[in-house]
Amino acid sequence: MKISIITVCWNSEKYLKTAIESVLYQTYDDIEYIIIDGGSSDNTLNIIKSYEQLFNGRMRWISERDNGIYDAMNKGIVLASGDVIGLLNSDDFYISENSLKEIADCFLQNDVDSVFADLYYVKENNVDKIVRKWETGERKSFVRGWHPAHPAFFVKKSVYDKYGLFDLNYRIAADFEIMLRFLEKNEISSFYFKNFILKMRLGGESNKNFSNIKKGKNEILHAFKKHNIKISLYYPYKRWILKLFQHF
Repeated sequence: MKISIITVCWNSEKYLKTAIESVLYQTYDDIEYIIIDGGSSDNTLNIIKSYEQLFNGRMRWISERDNGIYDAMNKGIVLASGDVIGLLNSDDFYISENSLKEIADCFLQNDVDSVFADLYYVKENNVDKIVRKWETGERKSFVRGWHPAHPAFFVKKSVYDKYGLFDLNYRIAADFEIMLRFLEKNEISSFYFKNFILKMRLGGESNKNFSNIKKGKNEILHAFKKHNIKISLYYPYKRWILKLFQHF
């Protein structure tokens, strides 16, 4: 089973090396690493090029302007040749060198369309400082406030081929919408790997300020409406409060 890992970046020189190396040193051999750069003006491209030979032909990258992070992710998915796709943010990294082997084993042993796991939120400048744990838990309904952590969500390429890519009408919550579309609306099969597989630095697009939290909440409401999934009046406010706590 071939796994394609996609990292999108733009002026990401500060932490990109950590993300790349967490893929490079994986013990699982059947990996394709795709980096989609949005036309960086800092040292990002030099960093990418410096690692290219170390992947022995398993790395592909492009650098060009895009229409935001989800457009870049779509480019990577289209380029991917793997059976399974995972998306690794440029400032996140896999905790263990065995993380992708464990994910591959979950797919092979359970014959599912997707696998999701847990992650740690860490301080931006101190990745040893765990701020919060995202323990996904066994699969429940999105209506109850449950959903996987997107960076720890791995999906077969055939699912993207069948049900579509990221919807670019969503600027903040396209990751939520695509998981809602896959898991809730189309009910793809899944397996919960109860393990922490990566660390995610706080400060992502959806939670970097209160304005984006509000925009993300509105997009989530729109996603439920788009897919004709009814939710309670209390759902969005509960989720918004949980997001706010990420800042403290």
